[in-house]
Amino acid sequence: MNTATITTPEKTVLLSKKGMKEMKKSIATLERDRSALIKGLHDLDRTSSHDDRLERIERLARLEAVEVELHEKKLTLSRAKLIPTRSARMKVALGSVVSLLDQQGRLFQYTLVDTIEANPSDGRISVVSPLGQSLIGKTAKETVQWGSGYQMKLVSVK
Repeated sequence: MNTATITTPEKTVLLSKKGMKEMKKSIATLERDRSALIKGLHDLDRTSSHDDRLERIERLARLEAVEVELHEKKLTLSRAKLIPTRSARMKVALGSVVSLLDQQGRLFQYTLVDTIEANPSDGRISVVSPLGQSLIGKTAKETVQWGSGYQMKLVSVK
């Protein structure tokens, strides 16, 4: 029987310096959690009560969840590359820092990032979000429109 191996190309994930640092911090936290869960399981191995067996089953389930998340984050980090810095870039692209002026005169600053590190409350928006999609390819002084009637003036692109 002839079986073919299906390989999927690994997708490079572009992260900002802050995103890379947060990913490494998250992995370190998960590794500490995993160690604590394993130690707790060893302690439970010495007991034999029914309640302890139930606690062991719960900890095993938590350990499995931590292991899965840790594996996924390590895999993502292994494919991650820093967003290239291009201070002279004129058009908005992944990694751009944009300043926008709304109709009331308020100034907003966002960094366009990959979905994995998007956090609008921290000023990082995904390039696949409605605002992110409408910003891609724009230059300073253009008006950006998205959604149902939202619009802002693109003041600067870094």
